[in-house]
Amino acid sequence: MKIPLSDRLMACCNFISPGDRVADIGCDHGYLSIYLLTQGIASSVIASDINEGPLQSAKVNAQRYGVREKIAFYLSDGVQNIPRDFDTLVCAGMGADTMISILEAAPWLQNNQYRLILQCQSKRPMLRRYLSDHGWHITRETLVKEGKFFYPVMEVIYEPGHLLTDAQCYIAPALLADGSPLLPEFIQWVTDALQTAVTGLARNGGKKYEELQKILQELKSLNI
Repeated sequence: MKIPLSDRLMACCNFISPGDRVADIGCDHGYLSIYLLTQGIASSVIASDINEGPLQSAKVNAQRYGVREKIAFYLSDGVQNIPRDFDTLVCAGMGADTMISILEAAPWLQNNQYRLILQCQSKRPMLRRYLSDHGWHITRETLVKEGKFFYPVMEVIYEPGHLLTDAQCYIAPALLADGSPLLPEFIQWVTDALQTAVTGLARNGGKKYEELQKILQELKSLNI
């Protein structure tokens, strides 16, 4: 029985190392957790969600795929109510505000024993800026496209000293290094959105206009 895993969740799974103990935060339907266990990738999985409904759905799905007893389920706001004995934390399908609030509430994650796999849905430059400013290093980042939307997936560790420029918060060095075939199209998508914002601010100018104009010029200089 095939597990209905989206391409972006599959990209998250591809960042999991064999034998990892995984915490799937905001597990929703539970398919990522289920896939990691049925494929023998994760050695154990903690699955949590802030809402009872999705958590119960994940339990039903885990039973259907024969891994119900292998997953520890927790009703939790972020990581507040889960054990800390895991190697890799996955947050997928959340916006930057939610991810930042989860990290803000768990300073104990600032430890290089943990890896974070983050698939952020919105305000990604804001998330990268937060990570950079708080000692997190984006070690890998790749792209997935579903329909007309792009979904960057990043691996992050706590390793202070890797500060990003404002432009790198839009296109991170790790994403350039990944060399995804989607990269040229993604850069064009990002620069088009920035150009629209710059054009809208051009009449009145100001600090925001100057900041975005500088970022746009730096991104346009990338030879991809």
